[in-house]
Amino acid sequence: MHRVTPLLCCILAAIAFTASASIPLTVKPDSIVVYKQRHELCVFKNKALLKTYKVALGLQPSGAKQFEGDMRTPEGAYFINGKNGHSLYHKSLGISYPAAKDRQAAYKLGKRPGGDIKIHGLPNGQGYVGELHRLKDWTHGCIALTDEEIDELFDRVALGTPVNILP
Repeated sequence: MHRVTPLLCCILAAIAFTASASIPLTVKPDSIVVYKQRHELCVFKNKALLKTYKVALGLQPSGAKQFEGDMRTPEGAYFINGKNGHSLYHKSLGISYPAAKDRQAAYKLGKRPGGDIKIHGLPNGQGYVGELHRLKDWTHGCIALTDEEIDELFDRVALGTPVNILP
């Protein structure tokens, strides 16, 4: 008789929870909302939820990004400003951080706001980690998905798509 450990139960539950149908290739999402506290990225079309992805965030997930190097994921209204099919992280969708308010807040602290915030897959060559990457926040402020999930979004999300990142 095999014994299932609590950790294995948690891993299997997480995999079952996040498994859902792909967004049809012909459907083009018109907004993305990230709920940091829930570690969820939700994709919408005409205010209808298309899909929810579980994500990993910056090493310091609580609070809004204040300056370069604080390891936080920003909070606020942004948009997709770039697509890179040859990034260091499988594929990436650029987020328009820093906005003017972000730059002003960082400069008031005597710091640089930073930038290069992305929705991305796993580091190239580490796709085998898959959904296990979500067990711990690990990015420098980005929003991380599995390689398969970023493939799905990359093919469907257009430049200019609004991204609202909530606490």
